[in-house]
Amino acid sequence: MKWTMTAATAAICLATPAMAGVEDAKALIAKHSQLPTFEAPGEPFDARACMKDKKIFVIPLTNANPFNEAISQGFRDAAEIVGFELRDWETQLDPAGWIQGINTAVAEGYDLIDLQGGLPPEVLVPQITEAQNAGVKVTTTHLYDATTQETPDIIDGAANTDYVTVGEIIAAWAIAKTEGNVNALVLGPDEITPTAPLRDAIIGYLNEHCPDCKTTYINVPVNEWATKTQPAVQNALLADPSINYVLPVYDSMSQFIVPAIQIAGSDAKIVSYNGTPFVLDMMRDGDIVEMNVGESLGWVGMAGTDADMRLLCGLEPVNKLNTPAYIFSDENVETAGNPATFNDGYGDVHIEGFKKLWGIE
Repeated sequence: MKWTMTAATAAICLATPAMAGVEDAKALIAKHSQLPTFEAPGEPFDARACMKDKKIFVIPLTNANPFNEAISQGFRDAAEIVGFELRDWETQLDPAGWIQGINTAVAEGYDLIDLQGGLPPEVLVPQITEAQNAGVKVTTTHLYDATTQETPDIIDGAANTDYVTVGEIIAAWAIAKTEGNVNALVLGPDEITPTAPLRDAIIGYLNEHCPDCKTTYINVPVNEWATKTQPAVQNALLADPSINYVLPVYDSMSQFIVPAIQIAGSDAKIVSYNGTPFVLDMMRDGDIVEMNVGESLGWVGMAGTDADMRLLCGLEPVNKLNTPAYIFSDENVETAGNPATFNDGYGDVHIEGFKKLWGIE
């Protein structure tokens, strides 16, 4: 019997991979729309006992950024729960201030310095080396991707973020919402360390799960966001009105993208990452920001403290933050607060989770 493929059969066969991609995307969205649960990053230990004579010095990228301040608060909360000395150094995105912080930590006998929330150790190699020679360990929290980026040998440990999953969620949302008909404009500042894994995960997921989807990438350095983001997006939308999603890897770019979408008369939606409060407020009060992937920054700070304590206590190292990525959309953005915050909406399961993990009831 000779088998002949009809036009209808061919259409079904061709559509199957695309439909599978849409279903996979919807499953990923459903998973990360659930309230975060606590998964221990390592074995339980007696944190109070091992930290009773140790102290940690945190140097954020800048205290002027509410993002860094929220993570620092998580560090401070963890130190108070466990009962050890922690100092949060004041910096204003100033290399001289970072250097002064390292020198102060060494002079005052701190056991570990955590370069928190994006501070690149590569620019402080001489100072880090001096600190290590003095017996001080140096780590980072929330800088590198947990699976695709190598942490430099110059540091003693790193609590890394799953940026790849975040990027995949962003792409999956666009696929699910359009049933696999995405024409996306992706933007990011290439000079920022996490941009590459976020950008590559977004584009890679679209290519794999939606082979007919289109993507265009534009690099906009951070110091040019205010001057170049809006015209770049506006020109792209005018040149190709079929663009239906604008995907900045960092949500703070949205403030410059929304006017571009409005002026171009486009129906494109914004999906991004960071859970920045003012962007969540934009989502609640408007209809252009459609989804935002966030994570509790208080949880990030506590998870970073956990990794640092394990390093100081000679335990098995933890190299990945256990902070889940969580989706905010119109359905739940009200839970983020009004005005929104970096910690509302995620629940507080991590607080009791870490207390139990550290032997504190």
